Amino acid sequence: MMDPTTDNAGQPGDPGNARAALEALRAEIAKAVVGQDPAVTGLVVALLCRGHVLLEGVPGVAKTLLVRALASALELDTKRVQFTPDLMPSDVTGSLIYDTRTAEFSFQPGPVFTNLLLADEINRTPPKTQSSLLEAMEERQVTVDGTPRPLPEPFLVAATQNPVEYEGTYPLPEAQLDRFLLKLTIPLPSRQDEIHVLTRHAEGFNPRDLRAAGVRPVAGPAVLEAARAAVAKTTVSPEITAYVVDICRATRESPSLTLGVSPRGATALLATSRAWAWLTGRDYVIPDDVKALALPTLRHRVQLRPEAEMEGVTADSVINAVLAHVPVPR
Repeated sequence: MMDPTTDNAGQPGDPGNARAALEALRAEIAKAVVGQDPAVTGLVVALLCRGHVLLEGVPGVAKTLLVRALASALELDTKRVQFTPDLMPSDVTGSLIYDTRTAEFSFQPGPVFTNLLLADEINRTPPKTQSSLLEAMEERQVTVDGTPRPLPEPFLVAATQNPVEYEGTYPLPEAQLDRFLLKLTIPLPSRQDEIHVLTRHAEGFNPRDLRAAGVRPVAGPAVLEAARAAVAKTTVSPEITAYVVDICRATRESPSLTLGVSPRGATALLATSRAWAWLTGRDYVIPDDVKALALPTLRHRVQLRPEAEMEGVTADSVINAVLAHVPVPR
């Protein structure tokens, strides 16, 4: 079998071959997870943009399985943290341990020192522990006892959470939400997809053994670097840049919101649009790319007014209204 990091001529990191490897990555994940193609695409986009992903859905819709399948299809070091009410920040970042043999303190790295961190049920731990990831997600480093320690590259946090209405959850603060490039909602499956899931289980599918399900590594660091370099060369016209800015500025003027999208959110939307354009085979961004990534990139960066929330208005409906009214460049 050909190494996905090498093209037919044996050259490592070919952009065309990198795109094919990422398509294969999506196919591998589909061996374990049925009917969640938008979420799978979102995870791939986040990898291309060096961003982090928040997956939200009710219990039992395969949020954790989706991230585990991604980890199995990548040749990257992976760790998992089950967030609980009694979890401490040092349980995530690591801490200084006293060594009686040397009479000195040595640093014991926490699970955050990995390439892909699965932060499972992140909103079941108090804000103090949630905030332990802020520096790691933004600066790609952890500071303990005044000493910054860099994290491995690549580094991706894939966090899962239950809807905030569910018992035993702590809403993520705005600063924490803003660190996530994308917020992907995982819906309940359609009837046909649910039949497919049950048929797989009846045939012996074991979600705890993804290797037996045929999920194999198809992409690694070389693929990601080649793909990221190609995304960075994707052309963005001044009209597209202005379109992104106009969308984000329109959210700040919405009467339904107390908080609109910040300039960081506009930068994120531009980055995800470029990644999606490249994934679909183009080296330039069109307005449809921006529209396709607007909801997952922006929905967690706005805050509804209480009265609008009581009337059933959602962040998605506000963003869709903005997209419908902002003039599209031609």
